[in-house]
Amino acid sequence: MKLQSAVASWPGFCPICLRETRFTARDAWFRDHLFCESCDGGSIPRERALMLAIRQLLPHYAQLAIHESSPASRGVSRLLAAEAPGYVPTQFFPGLPLGSLQDGVRCEDLEAQTFADESFDLVVTQDVMEHVFHPERAYQEIYRTLRPGGCHIHTTPIYKWNTETAQRARLEPDGRVTHLAEPEYHGNPISGEGSLVTFHYGYDLPELITRWTGFDVEIRRHCDRTHGIVAEFTEVIVCSKPAF
Repeated sequence: MKLQSAVASWPGFCPICLRETRFTARDAWFRDHLFCESCDGGSIPRERALMLAIRQLLPHYAQLAIHESSPASRGVSRLLAAEAPGYVPTQFFPGLPLGSLQDGVRCEDLEAQTFADESFDLVVTQDVMEHVFHPERAYQEIYRTLRPGGCHIHTTPIYKWNTETAQRARLEPDGRVTHLAEPEYHGNPISGEGSLVTFHYGYDLPELITRWTGFDVEIRRHCDRTHGIVAEFTEVIVCSKPAF
């Protein structure tokens, strides 16, 4: 089969694998297709943006207690699993008791976690928060499980044309899902059915997070060819829990 020719390619330095590399895309949608040629399994711009923030803010990350919800099989997830002994990956496995393990991955509901208060120094989520039905509960639980001075460093699409966040689906008390907009699905690492998008976040996301929790919130935006962070939706949201 003939390999599609590259639509873009340039040299740079990857903040995940820490190698001189080439960033190459064979599709114009760089967000999902601008790969690092040196990363095991490849990496894409939002993943590199996330790891760049972790390295800059928490250079000693390998020594920390880390929770990652819904990890991927490449990039940041693979790196943290390899380098941080205190790394705990979780997924929500329907039908499995919360707190139990499946193939070394702990079953957790991000909105109702079984972890004790102040268990972690760092919580990582990569494009997860747009799939939860009650983001306020998820952020509150993350805040609860972080130690003072800890961080939730994460990505989720922020729609630059949305001044206000738009809810797209609602979970009813009887478990039914009511769609408030045309259903939209993203890839799911444990299900071929995909993950339903429940929210399109707007520029009010930091305000919402601070309303729901005690976090200080910073959003980092990038146009960084050197590190291969050139794409839509590469914002990194840094939520810091006050030290005192």
